[in-house]
Amino acid sequence: MSRIGLRELNIPKGVKIDISKGNLLTISGPKGEIARQIDPDLKIHVNDNILSVERPTDQKRHKALHGTYNAIIENMLVGVSDGFKRELELIGVGFRVNNTGNLLELTLGYSHPIMFYVPDEIKVTTATEKGRNPRIELEGADLELLGLVASKIRSFREPEPYKGKGIRYKGEYIFRKAGKAAAAK
Repeated sequence: MSRIGLRELNIPKGVKIDISKGNLLTISGPKGEIARQIDPDLKIHVNDNILSVERPTDQKRHKALHGTYNAIIENMLVGVSDGFKRELELIGVGFRVNNTGNLLELTLGYSHPIMFYVPDEIKVTTATEKGRNPRIELEGADLELLGLVASKIRSFREPEPYKGKGIRYKGEYIFRKAGKAAAAK
């Protein structure tokens, strides 16, 4: 039995839900609008600011989709009402970041700067303060898109285990390795 799928989700104030033909779920709120195609086997019910997802049978596939879509819809509700935020830190000598609107310019020790355009649904800000590592802050309503963009930016220079240089999520711990000299003894 899916416990996640059986949850009833409270709809926050100011959030509108529209279920159109073909199970296209559109949720709009103060932070934006998100639309997602829901599996046609599942039924979505909205009663008195409470949303629930119902599965037709107890097949393994339906059980899996039941919990998955309940969690996805919960993330959509939180996203359009409160929004999500992700922070990245650039750790390394000479690593810099600038943004002009949604265009990021990253200097990461390569022979050329990396230009990356962040989708319009995500708001990007950069901060470079003396004595602190440069930071990139990403904000948006769609958690999936936010995670994809953050991981793409991180992939330009992933943290390496010897010196810890690279782009990492704020608060991420990098397991450090000893160098060759320490291992030879």
